[in-house]
Amino acid sequence: MKKVLMLAVDGTEPQELRKIVELELDNQSEREERLPQVFESAGRFSPTVGIIGAVLGLIQVMQHLDKIDEVGRGIAVAFVATIYGVGAANLLFLPAAGKLRIRLREEQVQREMVLEGVISILEGMNPRMLRTSLRSFLGESEVEHERAQSAKAAGA
Repeated sequence: MKKVLMLAVDGTEPQELRKIVELELDNQSEREERLPQVFESAGRFSPTVGIIGAVLGLIQVMQHLDKIDEVGRGIAVAFVATIYGVGAANLLFLPAAGKLRIRLREEQVQREMVLEGVISILEGMNPRMLRTSLRSFLGESEVEHERAQSAKAAGA
């Protein structure tokens, strides 16, 4: 937001301002996409790591079949590795990737909204039209929240 406002104050033409900031937004979006991809990769590979742990555990059990009273415990411990792998993928890594994607998208929408607002101000758009235009960036629940805040402020 600071950069957009500084460019606007410096007298940058709206079309040029849009080009500069959209390029920066695209680059930033590409950089931000890497973090959710790391969590998605971890989510795809963790069940495999769990199965590898189970196989290694079963190999250890097979080497000690002469101690039959420990075989059951060894098999149970081997399968715990599979549970950890699948659990980490479905309870940690994949949900974290999804949450990150949602938050990054919300931030991107906010930055786009700021850009549109500043450009509209530079172009001399009517404040009511500007408000209507910027509301299109908000979800329905956010618009309802804004209306409730406005009503509360008007009543106070």
